[in-house]
Amino acid sequence: METTVKNKQVILRNYVKGIPKESDLMIVTASDPVELKVKPGSAAVMVKNFYLSCDPYMGILMRAPTPSTLALFDAFIPGKPIAGIGVSQVIDSDDPSFTKGDMIWGIVNWEEYSTINPAGIFKIDVNVNVPLSYYTGILGMIGLTAYAGFYEICSPKEGETVFVSAASGAVGQLVGQFAKLMGCYVVGSAGSKQKVDLLLNKFGYDEAFNYKEEPDLDSALKRCFPKGIDIYFENVGGKMLDAVLLNMKPHGRIAVCGMISQYHLETRDRLQNLPDIIFKKIRMQGFAVYDFIDRFPKFLEFVIPYIKEEKLTYVEDIVEGLENGSAALVGLLHGQNVARGVNTLLPPLSSSLLVDLDLLSSFASPVCSSGAGEGLFSLLSVVVLLSLLRLRLPSRLAVFGRVYPPIPALHGGGCRIEADAWRKETLGLLVEFV
Repeated sequence: METTVKNKQVILRNYVKGIPKESDLMIVTASDPVELKVKPGSAAVMVKNFYLSCDPYMGILMRAPTPSTLALFDAFIPGKPIAGIGVSQVIDSDDPSFTKGDMIWGIVNWEEYSTINPAGIFKIDVNVNVPLSYYTGILGMIGLTAYAGFYEICSPKEGETVFVSAASGAVGQLVGQFAKLMGCYVVGSAGSKQKVDLLLNKFGYDEAFNYKEEPDLDSALKRCFPKGIDIYFENVGGKMLDAVLLNMKPHGRIAVCGMISQYHLETRDRLQNLPDIIFKKIRMQGFAVYDFIDRFPKFLEFVIPYIKEEKLTYVEDIVEGLENGSAALVGLLHGQNVARGVNTLLPPLSSSLLVDLDLLSSFASPVCSSGAGEGLFSLLSVVVLLSLLRLRLPSRLAVFGRVYPPIPALHGGGCRIEADAWRKETLGLLVEFV
C-alpha cells in the first residue's frame, strides 16, 4: 500500500488587480510527496478532497490584503494553494473525533490531499442521503449564510415584499426560496436570460429581470414593487444598491451579504441615495456567516426536511477535475456561471460498493449505448442484482459519464442517472449511494 502520493494543487501566482484571470492561477504538483499518515501528537486530520466550492469572496482573497479585508479574511499567499469550502474524506486522523473513512466539510486547500486543523471542519452524516456536493453549498456555509441573513437579520413577515440581487447565485437562489416559504412576494435580478428563466421556472420567484437589459434600474424596481420593498438581500452593491434605496419602504431591512460589482474596481461607485437610510429609518446590516456558526444545528433541522420534501431546489454548475477548477472560479467571477460553481475531483468511496466490471458489463453496456427507455431493462437488471446482494439501492446512478433523464418508475419517485455517480475504474464500477 502506498505511504506517499503526489499532490496536485492550484496556486496563486501573484496578487491580482481587477477581475482575476485564469493566468493568475497555476496548476502544479507539489515538490514534496504527501505522507498519508499524520504525525502522532499533531492532532491533525489528513483528507482526500472530492468537492471544492467556487465562491465570489475568493476573488477578494486573490488581491493584496487591506485593513478592511483583513478584518474578515486572511488573503491567499502567492506561491501557495488557494483555499475554500470543500467536501473531503478522512484518510488518517490524530484527533479522536474523526476516524478513517469519515466524510467532512470545511475549509481546505485547492489540492488533492490536505492536512487540516480539525477545529475548522464538520463531520457529515452520510445517513441524511443527499448529494455530498450539497455540503459545499445548501448544507454548508452558503446555506447558513442565506438562512442567517434572511431570518436573523431581515426578520421577515408573511406577505412582505423581498428583492434579491444576484438571485441565481449560491446564496440568492436559497434566499428567494426561503422568502417564498414565508409567503412573501419575491423578485430577483440576474445577468442573463438563462438565469432569469431559472429564477422564474426553477426557484419560484414571482418576478425577475435581467439588470443588463434595464436602462433604468429605478424604473425596473418601481415596475416590480409599485408599493416599495420591505426587504433587500444585497449581493451586488453599486448602482443596484443606489436604486434600491430609492424604493425601500419606511423601516425596511437590508442584509448586506456581498457587493460583487465592487470587489474588483480600482475606483468604486459612489452612492447618491444614502440619506434615504435616515429618511426612511432603514436598518442596513453587513454580516459574515462566522457570526452565526452557533445556529448551524438549528439551520440543519430547518433545511433538511424541506430538501427531502422537495420544497427547496438547489442548482449547481459542476466542473470535473482540479485542472479545470481555475476556469470555473474565474468564470464565476466574470458572471459566466448559471448557478453556483462546484469543482469535483473524484467520487468518494464512503457508502459505496465496488462492483466487478466483468460481472456487470453485460448489464451496463446496453444502457451506455442506448437511450434511457431502451436501456431500462438492463438498468432494472442491475438494480435487481444489487437487491439480491442485499445492498441499498442507489438514489442516483450514472453510467460511464452518459447522462439520462429521470426514470420515475425506479427508487421512490425518481432514479436520476448522472455523470458523477458511476465511474469506470481500473478494477470495476464505482456505484455511489448518495
